[in-house]
Amino acid sequence: MELEITTERTDGVCTMTLVGEVDVYTAPRLKEAIIELIESGCVRILVDLEGVGFIDSSGLGVLVGGLRRAKERDGAIRLVCTRENILKIFRITGLDKVFAIFADAADARDF
Repeated sequence: MELEITTERTDGVCTMTLVGEVDVYTAPRLKEAIIELIESGCVRILVDLEGVGFIDSSGLGVLVGGLRRAKERDGAIRLVCTRENILKIFRITGLDKVFAIFADAADARDF
């Protein structure tokens, strides 16, 4: 399956909405998109995972790498996700302790 990535910048926060699957095939596109945002000066990134049906370790690695890059510039990456199958992966890997995960984008926007 493909991965659709849309980005919107509002009040210094970049919202990246993902639809599809984040796997070994689509993770490089996600990595490129995150790097572009950070390089353009947007270091407060909100990644909306509501439209993601599957994420594998390569996708998780891209998010962790993006978080590291953002933190190097005093930024952060926050996630929006209510899908239990995706949240379960974050819990199993312990990444629910690394990322701030919100059920609602409005709550997540307060960086």
